[in-house]
Parts: sequence; C-alpha cells; structure tokens
Amino acid sequence: MSTSPGICWFRQDLRLHDNPALLAAIDCGEVLPVFILDDDNAGNWKCGSAARLWLHHSLNALQKSLEGRLSIHRGRAEDIIPRLCRDHQSTRVFWNRCYEPWRFERDKEIKKRLQEQSIDAQSFNGSLLWEPWQIMKKDGTPYKVFTPFYKSARTNANATPAVPLPVPDNIPLMRKDSDGLTVDDLKLRPDHPWCEKIERHWRIGEENAQIVLEEFIEAKIDHYNHGRDFPAEKGTSRLSPHLHFGEISPRQVWERASEVGFDDNIEVFKSELGWREFSYYLLYHFPRMPYDNLKSKFDRFPWWLNEQWLKRWKQGMTGVPFVDAGMRELWQTGHMHNRVRMIVASFLVKNLLIDWRHGAAWFWDCLVDADLASNSASWQWVAGCGTDAAPFFRIFNPVTQGQKFDPDGIYTRHFVPELKELPSKYLFSPWNAPQTTLEQAGVRLGDSYPCPLVDIQQSRQKALDALKKVSSSS
Repeated sequence: MSTSPGICWFRQDLRLHDNPALLAAIDCGEVLPVFILDDDNAGNWKCGSAARLWLHHSLNALQKSLEGRLSIHRGRAEDIIPRLCRDHQSTRVFWNRCYEPWRFERDKEIKKRLQEQSIDAQSFNGSLLWEPWQIMKKDGTPYKVFTPFYKSARTNANATPAVPLPVPDNIPLMRKDSDGLTVDDLKLRPDHPWCEKIERHWRIGEENAQIVLEEFIEAKIDHYNHGRDFPAEKGTSRLSPHLHFGEISPRQVWERASEVGFDDNIEVFKSELGWREFSYYLLYHFPRMPYDNLKSKFDRFPWWLNEQWLKRWKQGMTGVPFVDAGMRELWQTGHMHNRVRMIVASFLVKNLLIDWRHGAAWFWDCLVDADLASNSASWQWVAGCGTDAAPFFRIFNPVTQGQKFDPDGIYTRHFVPELKELPSKYLFSPWNAPQTTLEQAGVRLGDSYPCPLVDIQQSRQKALDALKKVSSSS
C-alpha cells in the first residue's frame, strides 16, 4: 500500500456506490477526493443554468457523504491535477471516464502528461453499461441504427453489464485541501426566484437517487410501457438527471430492474437505458453530432429563423396548447415529459422550420438532465437528420397527440391555466371553438391566449415541400 495519497477525481460520478475510481484510490491508502469545475475547456458545453443548479445541490450532497473532505477547484483540469499531485506528493490519480468529445480529448492529454511525470493515471467505466468500442458490427464499423446496436449489446457475452460495486465500508480520507473552494464559491446557483421554483420539484443527491429508483420499481415499473406515454400519469422514472450527474449508475438501475423479473414493462424500461447508451455510442463515434447533421443532405435544408417565433416557442406562447404546456413545464420544473419533448421538438423543426440546433441550445440551458449525448441524438432523431432518425415526413400533430396522450386535459390545463375552463373537445385546438364557447370559458384568442403561430396542416405541407426539394437535389 502506497504512503502517498491516491487522488480520486470526481466528475459525472457524484456517488460512493458503484464507483470503480474511488475503490481504486482506496487501495492506495489515503484518498484525496477532488472535483474541478472546468468551464474553460468546456466552452460552449459548460453546464447550462438548470444543470448548474442541480450540480450545486449534488456537490453539497457528495461533500456531506465525504465528511466535508471534497477538495473543490475551478479552472483548467490539466493545470490543477498535476499541481495537486505535486502539492500532496501523490503518484496515482484515478477517474471514471466521460465521453463528451471535449472531455475525452482533455483527459487523454492529462493522462499523457501525468505518465510523463511518472504518475500512474487510471480511468474506469463508471457511467455506461457498455463501452462505445465494445459493440461494433462484424466489419469493425459502428452501428448507426438503435435496434441492431441494442440487440448486439444484449447478446454480446463480452459486454455483459458489470455487477455494481459496493459502497466502501471505510474511506481513509485526507484532511481537506487548504487551497480548495466551497460549493458556494463556484456560484452555480443563481440568485433568482426561478431556482426555488425548480428546486421544489426535485430531491437531489445520491441518497435521493436511490429513493427515486425504489419508488419507481415499487409503484411504476409494472405499467411503464403504457404509463410512460401519458404526462399526467407521471409514469416515467425521472432518473435521468440522477444518471447524468452519476448520483446513481446505469448498472445499479439495470440490476435493480432485472431483479424484478422479466416482462414487457421491464424490457421497455431497459431499452430506454439502451437508448441512453446508444446516444453516448453515437457521440463517441461521431463527435461532431452536437454541431453537424449526421445526414449531410440536411445541410441544404432551407431552415428559416424567425426570432419572434423562436421566442414564443421558448415562452410556451405558440398558441398550440399541448406544445405550450410542454415548454412551460420545462421552464417551471427544469424537465419535460419524454413524449412531449418529441412533440415540441417536432413543432419547432417541422412546423416552424427552425433549425434543430436552436431547440437543442434551449434545452441545454433549461433541462436539469441536459446531457450532450442524449440532447444531440434526440434532436437529430426528431429532425430526421440523425443516423437512426424518425423520417422527416413523420410530423407529430400536436392536436391529435394531446387528445391521445392527455385525454382528460389534466397536464395541459395545469400548465396552460388560461384554457382550464375550455371543454376538452376544443382544449387542444381552441381556434376551432365557437365564439360563445370561448367566451363562456373566459378565453380571448389573441389576448388572454395567443392565436397559433402557424396553421398545423399548412405548415406541415410546407415542411414536406422543403424536404422534397432537398431530396430531389441530393
């Protein structure tokens, strides 16, 4: 056992359970746990506002678990890690891998620098079920379609998800680094009433992540396949921000779901974990995915940026109730139901003809679970320009989607209370309601609630016409 401390560099693994880097550091003897807010290297991909709010609370929870010994820093990790090694005579550094392109390249450079200084740097898989390079086609190229990727992953004996590691009984923590900052010093939580509004909807930290998982297993997984589509039923797991920040690992979630048994609900839930994996897989193999259309023909698509329409979409004031409900849920809670995410994204891209990257940027800033892999892959999926994408001509009708998946209007009325007295027959298309019906419900279109930005059918046809021109010129 080494007499110098092992540095455990926490990143998107803010937990003690199933943390291979932490256990490796413990094997060295004393452990110096470290967190670095590296906005310099992150550039455009530093945490958005809602994710920073989550990170503030998650770090506080981890600091408590580590008895106040977490050494917190802000700056370029390639400068801070070697300095900490020098200051503490540490010759071993451990971390769990991240897969965002900027992190992956930075970490390779850090490992190289440390090894040149005779410092042992080791990285582990603490964030995925399958490493992106494990699941490849027979010709050695990456999969581009989810179903064969997932089938291959499930049947690959060499890629069986590892059993989660136990929480260590005792962590021989060093005294707190005197040069470290406090969580408050990072100024992650803005002084704004918006924060309190979002905080009311979440329980943050590793301990709470375990509780959320158990509540889902006990009360929701038995009807997940049906319930996940209805936003008023709250049938989803709501684990995505906990997974993103690593308060719980996908291996823990996968194993717990497997313990329940085998049926359609459990398998569908596991496939959602598989979609998360596929998003990281695509990001690893196609690192330009956050910026570039994966189907190059969409580089010629005639997007039309109407700044006023984009603003109205962000505000949940498009005049299309189911879309507006989703956008207001996002602003008020830092989250949006999965099905509604597809509908609001489809409306932006295919009815307003606004480039998907504008929508992805707004989600990046407003989602507590903002994840570069999932955000990019999902927006490209909806826009039809991804490798495994819904075809562009698949355009969600927000009126019929609302009628089907919010049949009693509970979700829509909650987030669009201006329309709460409107009969369900007209709730999702108030422009079709007779004037007397609107008056009885206290609705004044263009005043108390906006008129729709576009005609649903006409804008759909305009999008299809644009696609036809792009396809004919390819």
